[in-house]
Amino acid sequence: MNESQPPAAEPDAAVLSRLRVVLVGAQHPGNIGAAARAMKVMGLSDLALVAPERYPDPEATARASGADDVLTAACVHDTLDAALADCVLSIGTSARTRRTQWPLIDARQAAERAVAAAAGGPVALVFGRERSGLDNAELDRCQLHLQVPTNPEYSSLNLAAAVQVVAYELRMASGHCIAADDAHRPVPAADMEGLFQHWHDVLVAAGFLDPAEPRILMRRLRRLFNRAAPDRIETNILRGALRALDPRRLPNRRPAKPRVTRSDDTDD
Repeated sequence: MNESQPPAAEPDAAVLSRLRVVLVGAQHPGNIGAAARAMKVMGLSDLALVAPERYPDPEATARASGADDVLTAACVHDTLDAALADCVLSIGTSARTRRTQWPLIDARQAAERAVAAAAGGPVALVFGRERSGLDNAELDRCQLHLQVPTNPEYSSLNLAAAVQVVAYELRMASGHCIAADDAHRPVPAADMEGLFQHWHDVLVAAGFLDPAEPRILMRRLRRLFNRAAPDRIETNILRGALRALDPRRLPNRRPAKPRVTRSDDTDD
């Protein structure tokens, strides 16, 4: 390996495997199962439960909806310290304002910090009880505090829903973005110039554009298509339509006499 080359990026799956969801004192087994489902959907697998009130429980399995493997592999701990013992970073969720103010970050910022830290070891995202969340002593065990910005008039967020929001941001931060189909990527500048020239030639042939006094018609068409950012398929459709409508291709059709387009616009 050439020492001058940067190390290869770590596979996304390896990063996700070191992101741990910790549920402290979960009171409803259904929320444990729903959280496991939320995790599996986003590629997370490391679930830790701290002193759950009811677990294992059939309702947890039912709500997991196929994420049984996440539940089966979940570690149950008596204390939060035990769940965080090997973590290089712990991020606690806090929905309430505290008398002692801690710096708060949102889910997206937390995910970015978590993914970056995961290169050095496990990272914990810690969620509290359904009714009261994490207490101050539990938040003291976390280096960062996360808050999901919700509607202040109705800020209640279900435990599993909160896990889903954070799990989604973790997946995005790890690089699992939706890849665009090659056919639907914006076309290169040279191809766009070909489209603009095609428009120009057909509009001149149709008599809609007077090349001696074009004003800024073509500039406005450029702005229109640049805003639309047509992809390869859409560009081909436009070019095909222009070829079909080109009066020079129609039999027994005399070239149109150019006329000045009506516009008050002038060049900048």
